[in-house]
Amino acid sequence: MMVLSNNCFLIVLLLFVSAGAAQKVEYTTCVNHGSPCLYKKLLCPSQCSSPYPSDPQAKVCHVNCDSPLCQTECKNRKPNCNTPGAACLDPRFIGADGTVFYFHGKRNEHFSLVSDLNLQINARFIGLRPAGRPRDYTWIQALGILFGSQSFSIEANKAATWEDEIDHLKFSYNGKELVVPETYPSVWVSTQNEIKVERTSRKNSVLVTLPKVAEISINVVPVTKEDDRIHSYQIPLDDCFAHLEVQFKFYGLSTKVEGVLGQTYQQDFKNPAKPGVAMPVVGGENKYRTTSLLSSDCGSCVFSPGGVLNKDESLVMDFGTLDCTSGDSTGNGIVCRK
Repeated sequence: MMVLSNNCFLIVLLLFVSAGAAQKVEYTTCVNHGSPCLYKKLLCPSQCSSPYPSDPQAKVCHVNCDSPLCQTECKNRKPNCNTPGAACLDPRFIGADGTVFYFHGKRNEHFSLVSDLNLQINARFIGLRPAGRPRDYTWIQALGILFGSQSFSIEANKAATWEDEIDHLKFSYNGKELVVPETYPSVWVSTQNEIKVERTSRKNSVLVTLPKVAEISINVVPVTKEDDRIHSYQIPLDDCFAHLEVQFKFYGLSTKVEGVLGQTYQQDFKNPAKPGVAMPVVGGENKYRTTSLLSSDCGSCVFSPGGVLNKDESLVMDFGTLDCTSGDSTGNGIVCRK
């Protein structure tokens, strides 16, 4: 019995040590020159102990390198379709004010989601119109991003049927195909550090970062059989309409920002969607249509390749993806409430 007791004690001790090792807390820092947190050694919270956890589903340790507080926080890297800055489903947007609205656009056309002095983000819509229906059913198939003289695109490859073990993402940078290895974590950074692409899982999920400008969390998903049944999309057998789920986080937009989603970040924005209806729809196809995925020629577009965002023009600091589950109420005047 004594031997059994000693063995049990040893097993418990080993489990305790193993659990302690698994919870080893790491540090992170900022490498952006001009950041008030440059090279500061910042301890990660115990709830998210690593900037690059081995589990792609885990929350990550994150620091807002533009904040003078230089504090770490827990952050989800996958899109949250129910928080501000989201664009998911057929397409369902959540504006900066938290208002839900739909913008259907038209299939096989391109529309400006955000147009600012130094940033342009367009979306390519795919879809179908079953016989007898008054409009197209649409989804976001690709994003095109213009910043300075650079361009980047991310697309969901067409697939007849969905397979989780196949990567459906396609990237391009300045007109050339870009390969981001299908491993986790896998990171690609441009030569001048203007853009970073990180896989947040081995396949079909990435985080695109434009330092001091924006972060874009992206998933590729199909239209499911259940969605097809509920909405009567009449999805054909040869196309599962693979599309993007997206969540945007902006670090500063000007007072001139435009676009389907961008307009909601204006200080005096009034949502034109009809209140009190189940699916508030916003129009403006002619106002936001661009001739291609990587153009800024819509009627309301304000982007210019040489555009510079001055400090006195800066309008927003977006805290839409702040994670309140850690119990931390510190931040730039932000208090987590339920």
